[in-house]
Amino acid sequence: MAALDPKVAAIVDSATKDDDSDEDALIAALEDDSELDAFREQRLQQLHAEFDKARQLQESGHGTYVEIKDEKALMDITTSTKLCIVHFFKPDFNRCRIMDTHLESLAPAHYETRLLRINVDNCPFLVTKLKIQVLPCVIAFIDGIGVDRIVGFEGLGRTPDNFTTRDLEARLIRANVLLRAKMENEAALESAKRKETSRKEDNDDDDWD
Repeated sequence: MAALDPKVAAIVDSATKDDDSDEDALIAALEDDSELDAFREQRLQQLHAEFDKARQLQESGHGTYVEIKDEKALMDITTSTKLCIVHFFKPDFNRCRIMDTHLESLAPAHYETRLLRINVDNCPFLVTKLKIQVLPCVIAFIDGIGVDRIVGFEGLGRTPDNFTTRDLEARLIRANVLLRAKMENEAALESAKRKETSRKEDNDDDDWD
């Protein structure tokens, strides 16, 4: 997938976070940019294309974090969607609730990827097939193929129990299931929230089966 021009990416990312954004005004801002260069027309074409793509994706459920109740429906989505992230959870696990808060934050910023969750009690076939034993378990799919797996909070943040949404985003970008970083401004706030949550957290991500 071709990389977006940084200026176009910044405008698209800003617009997709704001449901009331005025596309014409954003395009006018780009047209009025002081950097008069040979790439102006190319940027405008790319911006129009990205807005159209964002609208189409959002209309098909992208940009939201939703629970899927049926495992066949989940399999249908993961195999028919280019980029997909699935959180396998149990509702009474505190660490699953923590993971939910981070994925909820990522979803509206990363409209290019479907972010889903499913209760492990509703997907026994997938639990067995994917050998899920520890929760939370987050699996990243590209064209229906699992390309990365986060078990518990493994590989996130500086300590096992303290990570930010930006940490999770970076991990998923490395897996190529998110396209680019968009959570820089949230890092300080998330760090403070994680410190508070980690003090209250119990160790409920042990083997659950």
